[in-house]
Amino acid sequence: MTPEQLELLKYPIGKHHWPAQITTELFKEWITEIETFPNRLEALVMPFSEKQLNTAYRPGGWTVRQVVHHVADSHVNSYIRYKWTLTEDKPVIKAYHEDRWAQLPDYSAPIAPTLAFLKALHTKWVLLLKSLSESDLQRTFIHPESKKEISLRALTGMYAWHCRHHYAHIEHLAKRHDWI
Repeated sequence: MTPEQLELLKYPIGKHHWPAQITTELFKEWITEIETFPNRLEALVMPFSEKQLNTAYRPGGWTVRQVVHHVADSHVNSYIRYKWTLTEDKPVIKAYHEDRWAQLPDYSAPIAPTLAFLKALHTKWVLLLKSLSESDLQRTFIHPESKKEISLRALTGMYAWHCRHHYAHIEHLAKRHDWI
């Protein structure tokens, strides 16, 4: 496999880019992406067999099962970052080792409870997002590794991308193997 082919498997929709301007329309699209993601993901993966769930989306990558568990863990971390940012002044958030989390025993568990958790989480998250004022969305946190200050408005776009990114990993795998 060439480096270019591997890069396409890693980033099937491209890498995340921070937009120069975040319009109200774009922000609403991001909320819709976050709102619809759990149901779209469930519809994609629930018909999969155990063998399919245990298939890596790329060489050296996570299995479909691990991706499902990862998005739930990643998104709960994001939700907590919103809470910290709304209740503290420019908090330094806690980073985590997602690669290590993917090796924990719960990442080999059935996906149905994780999908239910993801639906509940996204319901709460979207309620929060839709309630935020312009000044709330301008609040920022600091990422401990990059030292970047990130606004809640921008973070919303990053997680809308994250939804599309991991959905595309699974969808492209399924299309390559004629599962869908």
